Amino acid sequence: METEIDRILSNPYASSLVFVSVTVLSLIVFLSCFELVARYKCWDEIKRGNMAVAMATGGKIFGICNIFRFSIEANDSIYQSLIWGAFGFIILLIAYFLFEFLTPVFRIDEEIANDNRAVGFIAMTISVSLSYVIGATVII
Repeated sequence: METEIDRILSNPYASSLVFVSVTVLSLIVFLSCFELVARYKCWDEIKRGNMAVAMATGGKIFGICNIFRFSIEANDSIYQSLIWGAFGFIILLIAYFLFEFLTPVFRIDEEIANDNRAVGFIAMTISVSLSYVIGATVII
């Protein structure tokens, strides 16, 4: 027996709206998680014009959305897509901690908070690059 959500998803326009809505809601939740673990307040820093934070945050946004792109493409179900998207986000978050831990010369978050654009650019590049690797691991 087909559920109501399956009937809605059988319409390509409704399906598109559902997948985009779920992705945007997930993006908000996942960015909030990043905000909790970072030593700076992303949106306050961006409002002040901190370009390093803007680049790092932009990389996270791109990374999360790119993982969901792969997840949506590889799965038939919104539920599977959400599970794979969340799993991909967890891997991206772990990579964030590894980047911070494996850079003993300076503190990544402090440098980004101090508008070190080189560090912000590297953080953005890592998020974007890893999102492709993580996305490639999403299976049906």
